[in-house]
Amino acid sequence: MTTPSNEERRFALRMALRLPVVVSGRTEDGSAWSEPTETDDVSTSGALFHLNQKVADGDRLYLRAHRPDGAPIEVTVKVIRIAPAIYGTARVGVQVLEPAENWLRLFVSWVADEQTPAPNADPSASAFKPSLTIPM
Repeated sequence: MTTPSNEERRFALRMALRLPVVVSGRTEDGSAWSEPTETDDVSTSGALFHLNQKVADGDRLYLRAHRPDGAPIEVTVKVIRIAPAIYGTARVGVQVLEPAENWLRLFVSWVADEQTPAPNADPSASAFKPSLTIPM
């Protein structure tokens, strides 16, 4: 039996989160590059974001972000999906390689930060919000 080529293969919890990140890597000739961007969504094992820099499937990149408390997180990622996007950019999906526990802490800290009720807030209003916007 064959499966459709556009079948959803993700297995990790994913949520829309506009998180400022800096992505860096090396070009084919070895030159270093770095590009600030923000995520479209994050999961417990990766992220999706737009890049101007050309990358290839399988490239290893470095991704830097900050937890809500300001603590920096840096992880090594592998490009696993590239799709054309607007204005010549690409939507790039990456899988976290190492240290995966740092990325999981980042993911959980943003979810927990968003779930913390405001003082004098209605406790029944703290339901999970699948689409979040984080001010920069």
